[in-house]
Amino acid sequence: MQNLLRTYLIFFLHMAIAAVVNGNPTTVFLEAESFDNHGGWKLDTQFIEEMGSPYLLAHGLGTPVADASTSFNLESSGVYHVWVRTKDWVARWQAPGTPGRFKLSFNDQILPTDFGTEGAEWSWQYGGTVQAVKGANAIRLIDATGFDGRCDCIALTPQKTAPPNGSGVLPPWRRKILNVSESPVSHGPYDLVVTGGGYAGISAAISAARMGLTVALIQNRPVLGGNGSSEVRVWAKGLIRRGKYPRIGEIVEEFKDNAKKSPGTYEEFGDTKKEAIVQSEDKIDLFLNMHAFAVEKDSSQSRIDSVTALDTRTSKTHVFHGTLFCDATGHATVADCAGAETTIEPTGRMGMSNMWAWDELSEPVAFPKTPWALPLTMDDFPYPRDHHGQWFWESGFDKDPLHDAEGIRDWNLRAVYGAFAAMKNGDGAPDHTNAVLTWLAFVGGPRESRRILGDVVLTQDDIVTKREFPDGCVPSTWSIDLHYPKEQYAAKFPDNPFISIAVHDRRVDRSFGYPIPYRCFYSRTITNLFMAGRCISVTHKALGTTRVMQTCGMMGEVVGKAASVAIRNNQSPRGVYEKHWSELAELLDLPGQARRVTPSAPIQIPENSLQRAGSHGPPTGRDPAKLASQLSASILDDRQATYRGNWKEGHGLEGYIGYGYRYASAGSDATATFTFQSPESGSYDVLVSWQPHPNRGSTVPVSIQSNEKNTTTTLNMREAPSIQDAFENAGEVDAIKGEKIIVTIGTDDAGGLAHADAVLLVPKN
Repeated sequence: MQNLLRTYLIFFLHMAIAAVVNGNPTTVFLEAESFDNHGGWKLDTQFIEEMGSPYLLAHGLGTPVADASTSFNLESSGVYHVWVRTKDWVARWQAPGTPGRFKLSFNDQILPTDFGTEGAEWSWQYGGTVQAVKGANAIRLIDATGFDGRCDCIALTPQKTAPPNGSGVLPPWRRKILNVSESPVSHGPYDLVVTGGGYAGISAAISAARMGLTVALIQNRPVLGGNGSSEVRVWAKGLIRRGKYPRIGEIVEEFKDNAKKSPGTYEEFGDTKKEAIVQSEDKIDLFLNMHAFAVEKDSSQSRIDSVTALDTRTSKTHVFHGTLFCDATGHATVADCAGAETTIEPTGRMGMSNMWAWDELSEPVAFPKTPWALPLTMDDFPYPRDHHGQWFWESGFDKDPLHDAEGIRDWNLRAVYGAFAAMKNGDGAPDHTNAVLTWLAFVGGPRESRRILGDVVLTQDDIVTKREFPDGCVPSTWSIDLHYPKEQYAAKFPDNPFISIAVHDRRVDRSFGYPIPYRCFYSRTITNLFMAGRCISVTHKALGTTRVMQTCGMMGEVVGKAASVAIRNNQSPRGVYEKHWSELAELLDLPGQARRVTPSAPIQIPENSLQRAGSHGPPTGRDPAKLASQLSASILDDRQATYRGNWKEGHGLEGYIGYGYRYASAGSDATATFTFQSPESGSYDVLVSWQPHPNRGSTVPVSIQSNEKNTTTTLNMREAPSIQDAFENAGEVDAIKGEKIIVTIGTDDAGGLAHADAVLLVPKN
């Protein structure tokens, strides 16, 4: 299959191909993706591996999209038979109706045929004859419904004979009749070739480039971000900048989205920001709209020499030569082409989501009848509250995620259209007169497919037992989150449910994170292949925590720096672990903005680098280290205190120090104890921090103990502190150098909730 696909793609033609033999016309071939103007049609590149080509998709949410158009030249006039490679996308389910209908206009004459109405599989549909003229001829695709009509290519033939169909037959025919010979465009060599432009690939490219490597970043879509782009709109989860190496995640911090919900808005996902950051790195060559589909290996068959990709806009092939490669495709596409050892769950996989959004206008709006959609009532799906259909609109659990991905996506489309039809035209109609469908992702968000096996295959047991690996580095903070069909909504479609439920194993440290080993980030069989993202070396259950995007991004940061160590020392990814782990560990503790001109040049750290976070991440409130520095004080945050009794964590009151605060009920016998060691001999003021609230105590006891001296005062935590709106003086203490100073906040007779945020020890001088 790989060889057939490769052959097919290598000989894809740009724009239109026409030939004249002895004055007689022969076949004209036009690829839809190479049309001069796509109009409102979308370029769909998701399914090249299964159907062999990108295609145009009329994704108008029930409103016909603007025409796609192109032109081609002929040396003589003639009569041609028209063939369009398309499909009836609901026919595989014997659904009534043909939602993907479209017309074809030839030189402004609309053909009578409704295309997209025949065949459950991609095939040639006949459209009658046209009179072509010498010189320029124009073609338009005219969408009839707005419901996802699709066109792969168009052939004009002198006889009424359908062109051969299928990826295994069409290329030889095309080469023979058109005598085509095309050489791929060559790029490189690069130090690192990264395939996949999601969070993992972006981070790997930036990280490597800043360490002096030359990098090619290849992405098969017009935008970067993958599932975290405006096309899919999965918001970035997984905490960053924490754990053993809290500098990891600083690169992710630069480009991550700021979505308030999933799905959010187009603007919140910052496609242009991601691209601008990548383009600003002069050592990265960015190649958008490039679908990688083949590799060349060296004579040992254990190393990749190059990756071959199809330009989905021009249909030219490009070859990227490199020393090291990183598979960040999610599907392990490069690894599979290279024959790397991979695995995939036979059943019980997590599925693909296509999220959606709707709105309410000030006046009524209609929605077309959709007899071909899933026949749903309002009880058949969770109501899309807050005007959006979330991540749990998910299907494909036991379907083939690689070779039936289009079918999974199309089922999701039928489910969403069926749900919205129930809202508009079914039993939900009285309440949704003004409702309008505003967005539905035509690019699916997959969670699970192939994974590449590395020297370590991380398991659920490793994570929950906190097994320590010497190369543990990327903190995974998401719970072990696995998705299954939700029984409540599966009764109508037990073979293909479309609503999921997340089952969480929460035995993951959500603050510090579980350190994923570096040895999960390179192939055990292809010696120069890294991987980052959801295709790393983990089991199905471990994938539940490692797959979220910010965690994937941090993997890329590690891979980029590891690649620089490998290039610097002429080592393989495995050799970095075996011989140069300490060198990599030093790089992992550098700011994300650190850079060097070459892999061996001195490291430069810009002044605007982020302040190093702590093991539990950057402070979400006022930075305790900065406060301590400003006041020449010693500070202890609430995370550094010891507690007795029932204290709850809080984050809702603004102005807190560090990561949050704690509070406990009056009279609960609870205490919070902050223990200092006097940095020098002398007198100190003890300052206590809190955020005022009417439910706080007016007489909260605070004791200060030193050298067997103990003083107690009470603080009114209903009122704002007087020092920097954060601190109040609770007393002073004399101490010699190294002496313990113990400050305890109690709850006895507090008169309300006791609040523990931070305590400062300030020299009186």
